[in-house]
Amino acid sequence: MDVEFDAMTQNYAIEVMDIFNDYVTHSFAAYPETSLPYEFFNKFVELTKGYPAFVIKDSVSGVVVGFCFLRSYNPFPTFKETAEVTYFLQKNYRGKGIGSQALQKLEEEARKMGITILLANVSSENPQSLLFHLKHGFVECGRFHGIGKKKGKSFDVVWFEKSLDVQKR
Repeated sequence: MDVEFDAMTQNYAIEVMDIFNDYVTHSFAAYPETSLPYEFFNKFVELTKGYPAFVIKDSVSGVVVGFCFLRSYNPFPTFKETAEVTYFLQKNYRGKGIGSQALQKLEEEARKMGITILLANVSSENPQSLLFHLKHGFVECGRFHGIGKKKGKSFDVVWFEKSLDVQKR
């Protein structure tokens, strides 16, 4: 599917939060227990300051089908070559290669910034994301057992890492 990436600005707050809140309500992919207000979009803006953040739009219809961003793993300069990835897609657009395109876009932007390591944290109750990261070159590097509880069910947080070859520019 052909998609385009546009800067994740305030203009897209409603679409981004609607997508995120769908995951909050119907899955373990987003950690909050209840939907968040549209104002929470400002937290995404704050988290991504200085990092690439995009909405993903269907190239034909212009509909926002997802969003993705990098953010600091840790604010200290000693970790400036490491970033954490986030991506969420509307449910009707999963399984069409858009997640792979989003990851590729984030990897390109990360390389431009000199980022050499990408991290992802995934709920153990999100098998699609666990498989997605393994399929795309991430390796499991840590697991916090039973630290989350949502909908009365405990889950692990699984950490993945991927090394980027920054020479490929």
